[in-house]
Amino acid sequence: MDPFLNLAIEVDNRQRHLSIHPPELVSLARRVLSGEGIASATISLVLVDDALIREINREHLGHDWSTDVITFPLSLPGELPLEAELILSTEMALTTASEAGTDPRDELALYLVHGLLHLCGFDDRTERDAQDMRGREAEVLDREGIVNTFSLVGPGGKGAGS
Repeated sequence: MDPFLNLAIEVDNRQRHLSIHPPELVSLARRVLSGEGIASATISLVLVDDALIREINREHLGHDWSTDVITFPLSLPGELPLEAELILSTEMALTTASEAGTDPRDELALYLVHGLLHLCGFDDRTERDAQDMRGREAEVLDREGIVNTFSLVGPGGKGAGS
């Protein structure tokens, strides 16, 4: 039986800053969710520019700035299937990757992993929780062979948000 059978991931590309390959994002999302013990999920990944993510951040979270990823859980914690929408800024991925001297697809992967870990119960509101989340992100990115750009730009850089 296919372990990813009940992990439905769709990609809605609304940006023109970064050429993406949706099957790669879908595959990464499935591996992350499966690795976190999620057997059933419906996730929408929406790729946007800085202007649109800023508008969404302002409208839904009351923050008037661009960010890297916003996670909208659509199901209750622990409820299956896990349902959510992740908004990811490819423009910010390009900017941050340029600062770090890395591939913007690695930066986008970090945003995806970060958002998915939020859905799986990780949080970064306290310093301790943020350390735990960064540790898990590092494990996942290392397992996937993806450069952890957060370690290059650090907390003072743009790094992954929520």
